[in-house]
Amino acid sequence: MATQMSLNVGLEGSSITRPPFFDGNNYSFWKTRMAIFLQSLDYQLWHIVVNGPRMPTRTMEGVVSPKPENEYNDNDFRMLQLNSKAKHVLFCAVGPNEFNRISSCDTAKEMCDAPSHLRG
Repeated sequence: MATQMSLNVGLEGSSITRPPFFDGNNYSFWKTRMAIFLQSLDYQLWHIVVNGPRMPTRTMEGVVSPKPENEYNDNDFRMLQLNSKAKHVLFCAVGPNEFNRISSCDTAKEMCDAPSHLRG
């Protein structure tokens, strides 16, 4: 019995299709595993978590401003979709307490950056 239990320790979340689960403990361990998981799905997902999404902008008469959604091109939508995908993976990787801490964040980067969020 003890042998069987010891074999199961640490196996939860060990999947190539499910993100590693974060229970509020050992953030560094989870972050390393999550980085590899996101990179394996699409390397740009991890890039967005680290650097934030590239918000669509336009330049008119030398002034850079947010681009209206009706002017988005395919690349703009792809970058925004990647942020949503990264957020989705992070939401799937946390329990209710951590979810409540990060649910108001607009970007995947915000979810991982703020000390009061995932790091508790």
